[in-house]
Parts: sequence; C-alpha cells; structure tokens
Amino acid sequence: MSQLQRIAIAPSQLQQEQILLTKEQQHYLGRVLRLREGDRFIAMDGKGKWWLAQLAGEQAQVLEALLVETELPVSITLMVALPKGNGFDEVVRCCTELGVTCIAPVLSDRTLLHPSPQKLERWRRIAAEAAEQSERSFVPTILEPVTFNTAVIANQTIHRYICEARGEYPHLSKVLNSISDEIVIATGPEGGWTTQEIENAIAFGFQPVSLGRRILRAVTAPVVALSLITASCEV
Repeated sequence: MSQLQRIAIAPSQLQQEQILLTKEQQHYLGRVLRLREGDRFIAMDGKGKWWLAQLAGEQAQVLEALLVETELPVSITLMVALPKGNGFDEVVRCCTELGVTCIAPVLSDRTLLHPSPQKLERWRRIAAEAAEQSERSFVPTILEPVTFNTAVIANQTIHRYICEARGEYPHLSKVLNSISDEIVIATGPEGGWTTQEIENAIAFGFQPVSLGRRILRAVTAPVVALSLITASCEV
C-alpha cells in the first residue's frame, strides 16, 4: 500500500463506512494529487487507524481497514526548550518522522521565543503532515508551552533524562538498555540550561546525560536524542 497517497482525517469524518471529505481534502485529492472518481488512497485518523478508501465525489468509500506497524515499542515524550525563530518547526517535523509520541515545548530561563496560539496550531499541522509522510500510525501530541519547572513537575515517568552539554555525564546511549515502556527526554535552549534548571530537574528525578563531546544547536539536539533512542529500541 506504500505507493498509494495518504491523507489524515478526523475520526468524526468516518460515518457508516463513508468518509465525509472536507473542501480542502477534496481539493487536495482532486487538484493536487490528481485522483479521479474510483481511485484509491489511504486515510489515517492519527490515532492508530488506517483505511483503504476509494474516492466517490465529495466522499470516499471505505474498502478495508489496514494493519500498520510503524510505531516504536516505547513511548517518547520530548521536552524541548523553544529555540529562536522558526527552528521549532523543524524539530516537530524531524522528531515526528523519528517516532516521538508527545512534544512538550517549554519556556526556559534562556528561551527567547514566546509563541502565539497560532504557532501551536501550526506545529500541530506540521506534526500531522510529517506523520502522514512518514507513514506513522499516530500523530504526536503537541502540548501547549509551559515553563520548564512546570513541565519537570508534571512528568513523573520512571525514565527521565535531561541532556546537558557541559559536565561529565554518561552518554545517553549508555543508559537506554533498561527502557521498555516510557521515556522523557529534555533538550535545552540556545546557551544551554542554567545551573538552577539542571538542579531542579535532578531534584525531580531527571538524570543528566550527554549527547557527545560537541556542542549541538538547540534544533539539532532533539533530533540526535530521538535518533539514539530509536536506534536503541528498534534493533
């Protein structure tokens, strides 16, 4: 089925084996993808369900449910300090492709970006598009931005790590052997976490880890961290 075009739908669009297409979806399927009446495509609801569908005017007929196994065996929450500019767009896109489950944008002491509600909608749209492109079964959850300390307190998963470029900390790849279910990984802003932020994270159960000897950009570190985790759990 990989050769068929894919679109993301809302679960409410599926009614009695029919998919009620929005005007935007009709335009995308007909004008952009050049699909015609009777052509097949794949619909995905972003919550783990895929269907083989056939275009029929302003709607589509569901032909069969599809079993897709593209998700990681672990649930990954990425806590990432918002980088400046539009750098977070690329973080969302790349980390969705790599298999992240949830992205929690945080405002750290050195965060320069204070996003508008429109930014959050944009990030969720990027996540949906990236999940569609990379054949994910699920669209990652993008949470509303909160302060770093609020996010640290909220995440009570057993396996919690905060990436820090300075200091003698174990490499992330060395601590991943025992993870079988959930992991929270935090990456910092331009200039890195403050000493107080690291201390607060440790106080709430986060283990500081390294991503290597080089200093990574704020938009590179999340991608490296996700790559290490996926490499570890998909062997």
